[in-house]
Amino acid sequence: MRTNVNKYTLFTNEQLEEHFSNFLIDSWSYSGVATFARNEKEFERRYIYREPSRRSPATVAGTAYHAALQAYFEELRDEGNEVSMAIMQEAAFKSIDEVKANDWKLGKKAPTVENCIETATKIANALISNFYKERSLYTSEIARVIAVEVRTDQWLVVNGVDIPLPCHGQIDLIVELTDGRIVIIDHKSKSAYTDDAELAYTGAKQAIVYALSWEATHPELPIDEVWYMENKYSINKDGTPQLRKKVITLDPDTRRLYEAILYEPLRRVMQATSDPDYLYTINDADPMADRAELYDFWARTLIADIDDFNIPESKKLLIARRHKKVRDASTASITPKVITSFRKKAATFISYELRDDMTPQEKIEHTLRSFGIMARVAHVLGAYSSTSYLLEIGAGVKIANIASHALDIANAIDVPSVRVLPTLSMHQGHSYLCIEAPHRSGDTLMWDEKYLKGKRIPIGLNNFGETVHWDIDNQSTPHMLICGATGSGKSVCIKSTIEYARLAGVKRIIVLDPKYEFINKLPGCEVIADIADIELRMKQLVEEMQERAKTGASAYTLIVFDEFADAVSSARSGKELDIREKVEVGTKRGPMGLLIPKYEIRTVGREKSLEENLKMLLQKGRSLGYRIVAATQRASTKVITGDAKVNFPVQVCFRVPKAVDSKVVLDEEGAETLAGHGDGLIKSPEYFGTVRFQGFYKP
Repeated sequence: MRTNVNKYTLFTNEQLEEHFSNFLIDSWSYSGVATFARNEKEFERRYIYREPSRRSPATVAGTAYHAALQAYFEELRDEGNEVSMAIMQEAAFKSIDEVKANDWKLGKKAPTVENCIETATKIANALISNFYKERSLYTSEIARVIAVEVRTDQWLVVNGVDIPLPCHGQIDLIVELTDGRIVIIDHKSKSAYTDDAELAYTGAKQAIVYALSWEATHPELPIDEVWYMENKYSINKDGTPQLRKKVITLDPDTRRLYEAILYEPLRRVMQATSDPDYLYTINDADPMADRAELYDFWARTLIADIDDFNIPESKKLLIARRHKKVRDASTASITPKVITSFRKKAATFISYELRDDMTPQEKIEHTLRSFGIMARVAHVLGAYSSTSYLLEIGAGVKIANIASHALDIANAIDVPSVRVLPTLSMHQGHSYLCIEAPHRSGDTLMWDEKYLKGKRIPIGLNNFGETVHWDIDNQSTPHMLICGATGSGKSVCIKSTIEYARLAGVKRIIVLDPKYEFINKLPGCEVIADIADIELRMKQLVEEMQERAKTGASAYTLIVFDEFADAVSSARSGKELDIREKVEVGTKRGPMGLLIPKYEIRTVGREKSLEENLKMLLQKGRSLGYRIVAATQRASTKVITGDAKVNFPVQVCFRVPKAVDSKVVLDEEGAETLAGHGDGLIKSPEYFGTVRFQGFYKP
């Protein structure tokens, strides 16, 4: 076997940095070479501009099948045991669950994300079942498993030529057979078996890449054969086995042939990626490319800025120069207003000028398209103080770029600011990017007992018309933190919550009110305003809690602590909490020379502070029926510390002055864009992501 070394492995780091600066890519792979040979524009899209493709259910199922086989063969390698089919299915289902909603490729057969998940799960189950029934095709000749899912990044010599970029890839399985041969096994999920004549050509190129990559670091284990194990998920009508093994033999003669076959397209890839002026052509007949996705990418390269693509910093300058040439050349003959319409195969002419007769959704679409971002407003959901625009995003669009144009969108629709949600929103079985814009409808969301369900305290309605709750029966949501500036709706929310809690059967409600805001306004509640009385009452509640722990009592007690930050700062601290007593320290001579006791005032202990008692009640009281609502205007890290947020799993934030205030409460921006008057955000373990809502008004 040949052991010559690629000359580029001898380069210093400085030489390599200079060397890589001459190429549009940093490495190559078999799939990249195959893509280039099939469709150059698709290669440009995926490997130069790093544009991701949405994944079909069959593709996702294939990945899940690989995850299942990885679990099987790792156990066989490490313990010599076979795992059950249930464990393989668990690995596959986990892989499917990790696919983000916006990564699925929807189609006629699977028009929703749920349909895609269902189809992928069905296919993965069929593949795993086929393997488990016919696994002897794999295992009957295996003496030992050498490696599973090997990542390779190697400089290779192909056809006697030092390839100027390293090759990266993933080898599914490497085994030693009972007769001593070393074999690479590649798992393939198929809807139809590969034609033998086709495999002899394409399989040979892939096989030699696998072999050279492995042998670059394991010359003592040269590869004798590469097996392609094709698993067809649709049942064969003739009853033949679902698994078929196709073997590529790697003897010295075939190696030379396969390297020659591989070298031709590989050389073209190296030449193209080292030439910034190379023109990548579109192959419309390519059955493996999504033409809508491809033409959408092509149009974006004519009008979009380089920052709108997911290009690594190391390549951005080189690709930016090429990108500018392409764009300048196109705009010399084609107006920049030519773009691809969303999910269509042809280019469309649109005007980028915002007109008065446009709807807000049309203005959003046109604004984004002026920056080369393909999106369509699929739904508009109006609420009391904000409107949600649900956007379908074109394949390959970097969603982070949309957030960077938030002010442009706000300017287009004539609002002070918009909030681009950091997570996707689900609506009617589809995932969308949600943009929320404030407005004043003039209507008020009145408090109504119809929204109460059991012990789920209503906080407000979201933009989808659903009630947002705080479930006091849920042990994962025992306490709630409320923050908001003056006039934001914080106090009204507290009053509404108290009334709903009373209606839900909470008979004991204690309000700690250091700002005297609720005195004589909450009949039936124990309202305490003086700071000394608040300290004493909190101490009594902690003692009561300790007694409950002994007796097992757990009746609900709602404690509402308004402006707790001001109360904590005004309460006693330091030496003020010292317990001082008169203690006997010896004797002294008194009148007539008699010995009498001698006394001094000494510190004999320390009372717990208001903050310490509150923390004890938060941490230990959750299982004993205590539910705490703490509110403050001050969104400061000195007030709302990391420990505080841990103790308040439900966090509500109304309008705050600055984005940093929103980050303190919710760990994300957004509350600074709210409209006020009950327009709020809630973060809770019961909800995925942060939810916008309109709070109830209770006169």
